[in-house]
Amino acid sequence: MHSKGTGPSSQTYISQRLRLHYVDWGNEGAPPLLLIHGGRDHCRNWDWVAERLKDRFHIIAPDLRGHGDSAWALGSSYGLLEFVADIAQLVRQKQLAPVNIIAHSLGGNIALHYAGLYPDAVARLVAIEGLGPSPAMLEKRRAIPPERRIGQWVDTLRDLSARTPRKYATIEDALKRMRDENPHLSEAQARHLTLHGVLQNEDGTYSWKFDNYVRAFSPVHLSAEESRALYGRITCPTLLMRGMESWASDPEADGRAKAFSNARVINVPNAGHWVHHDQLEVFMGHVDAFFAAPDGATA
Repeated sequence: MHSKGTGPSSQTYISQRLRLHYVDWGNEGAPPLLLIHGGRDHCRNWDWVAERLKDRFHIIAPDLRGHGDSAWALGSSYGLLEFVADIAQLVRQKQLAPVNIIAHSLGGNIALHYAGLYPDAVARLVAIEGLGPSPAMLEKRRAIPPERRIGQWVDTLRDLSARTPRKYATIEDALKRMRDENPHLSEAQARHLTLHGVLQNEDGTYSWKFDNYVRAFSPVHLSAEESRALYGRITCPTLLMRGMESWASDPEADGRAKAFSNARVINVPNAGHWVHHDQLEVFMGHVDAFFAAPDGATA
């Protein structure tokens, strides 16, 4: 058990022969809560959320394969379904079901598909911009012939094979890159995310921990119709959150929310893609109300 004011402990588990890392915030007798980060991110991006919820939940925040302190996949196995299988293994091995989930971006996509595959295993779900590309973007993707789409993926892998991780001379240089990526971040937030997101190379420089191959999106994926069918299988209360300054489209306006039987959409003003960073107090207000309401998303 963790005493109040202490940070999480680091743990590992095995999935598909990879040693994957997660942090455990303790409070083992409380309802379990998974916090799943997005692409090119890491588990410690949830620290501010975890600090608010650790007294009510047993929080586990994994590093996805190829991210943070988790192992990199051999080859380039970073498709959505590999991530879903990893989360399924974590829930099963740690006996977390029925589990609550808060997830962001890629993590939200993973969580939504996991909840559709295993509806009885999820108690409540908050997905921050987890629906992926808008229907308009998917329509453009479908217009690309498969031979061209797969060829582009092969070319991307070849380019990445020649690409070495970018090196920053100092932590301050990496911090500037973090601030440029999300100008909503405070100095303290950006520094925290940077310190947990880099490793020091042998020559004294710093590089981001994630595997560059996570940039190569698989050309083989579930169709929009298959994803919608899985969303329709989700039975738990679901909160779909979006920043109004983000690239992500409104799932209510574009029709994707109709696939869910028990979901509510919340658009957060003055927030970009990282709603839980950009508007933490507003985000936590919605999360607290969601978990406190008897019927969750329909409150």
